[in-house]
Amino acid sequence: MKKLAAIMAACSSNYVMHTNDGRTIVSSGKPVVGSDTGMISYKDANGNKQQINRADVKEMVEMGQ
Repeated sequence: MKKLAAIMAACSSNYVMHTNDGRTIVSSGKPVVGSDTGMISYKDANGNKQQINRADVKEMVEMGQ
């Protein structure tokens, strides 16, 4: 099972979020939008779990490979 998780992690795409205040955030894997909280959860480049308010994100796009 660990091999499958490693293969899936290697295939996951990174996403770029552009915020309303001009910041650029790169997430490791696809961010998850919480419909009940209005927050976007993601892992940053260091693997730390982060959250940002959906209203603060202007654009979210998948990085090309």
